[in-house]
Amino acid sequence: MRADARKNRDHLLAIADAVITEQGADVSMRDLARRAEVGLATLLRHFPTRDALLDALLRAGFDELTTLADRLEARLPPGEALKAWLREFVACAHTYRGAVTTMMGAIEDPDSALHASCVAMRGSGARLLERAQAAGQARTDLTGPDLFALGGALIWLHDQPTSAPRADHLLDVVAAAILTPEKP
Repeated sequence: MRADARKNRDHLLAIADAVITEQGADVSMRDLARRAEVGLATLLRHFPTRDALLDALLRAGFDELTTLADRLEARLPPGEALKAWLREFVACAHTYRGAVTTMMGAIEDPDSALHASCVAMRGSGARLLERAQAAGQARTDLTGPDLFALGGALIWLHDQPTSAPRADHLLDVVAAAILTPEKP
């Protein structure tokens, strides 16, 4: 990519990051272009769809979640690692209010620009869940997709103004439902 094209793309991502964090993922592409002081065609040349734009914004966070799973697995007991990862998953996705619907759809749509990063990220959470299950620290009737769905529900709750103040408490409740009591 040419240097000027890279600079334009980085500028668009910086503006999109700020606007979507502020207004949510449903902001119009036209409004994003206006805020970036470029034409809609310029924005669409770099990011032809909202999914492509969200992918560019979320991929780094999802990749970090995948890497974080490895680090947590190495330094924490299985149940603690799973809970810490779930907390970070919710925080990462909540940064882009409203992106949970797109993210949940992307996991099922191989044609979505978000699909590959969502699948990798969900896989890292599933691996932590399986590790906790093998250690007897998590319910055995849950799957990776179940964990992803519960995380999506937590993100959605965090996005709701009436639930946001209780978001951390609700995450603890869900984590307690996933994890089994430690045996003496």
